[in-house]
Amino acid sequence: MKIAIITGASSGLGAEYVEAVKNRFNDTIDEYWLIARREERLKEVARKNGINARIFPLDLTDKNSISAIKQALTDSNAEVKLLINNSGFGKLGYFEDIGALDNMAMSDLNVTAVNGITSVVIPSMKKGSFILNVCSIASFAPNPRMTVYCSTKAYILSFTKSLRYELKRKGINVCAACPGPMDTEFLPVAGIGDGSSKTFDTLPRVNPKTMAIKSLKAADKGKCVYTARLFYKFYRILAKILPHNLIMPMSKT
Repeated sequence: MKIAIITGASSGLGAEYVEAVKNRFNDTIDEYWLIARREERLKEVARKNGINARIFPLDLTDKNSISAIKQALTDSNAEVKLLINNSGFGKLGYFEDIGALDNMAMSDLNVTAVNGITSVVIPSMKKGSFILNVCSIASFAPNPRMTVYCSTKAYILSFTKSLRYELKRKGINVCAACPGPMDTEFLPVAGIGDGSSKTFDTLPRVNPKTMAIKSLKAADKGKCVYTARLFYKFYRILAKILPHNLIMPMSKT
């Protein structure tokens, strides 16, 4: 049995990935494993797409959740065709004002949980499979007022590149999807609304459906990084060329 595992699949970009995977791999995926905290939302995503889905209403920051996925893989003896690490969140504000619990929670979900689920899934992957890690344009340079979030995404970008190098010998690709701002639940959860950030008010939006389709294609084709929109592709190049001390006044959120 070949399966697709998608975390953060209950809404936004995660829900778009479910549809994109269905449309691209409908003939090769036997079962979809959808992971997020909201069980009813996951069930609705599965119903909407008409897929054979196994629902995992889990909080991936809980180590027991990682153990549950590992056990499910062992019990099913399934082959993982693709893993999409989409779960994550950010908070807008100065580091000292956000508070310890939210700062720690971002690291737990955006980094530690990705490490955990990727570790337990890789043994079930074979040549031709891939991992798609949802990163961000925030990974290209430090973003003051989203200090922890951008740092977690910089980790994911580095993690993706290094893990991709390691897994080449097994024929498994790893790709980082780097969207810009999208009109999803991410913004209100992060405390980003009209007037809260001049940067977010002016930046062009990325379409979640287009992002899911194109980044999935890039991962399947063996690419390492996919960045949406020409504007953000240019920013990625600029962040490589210029010292970050010059970039940060522009990247400040």
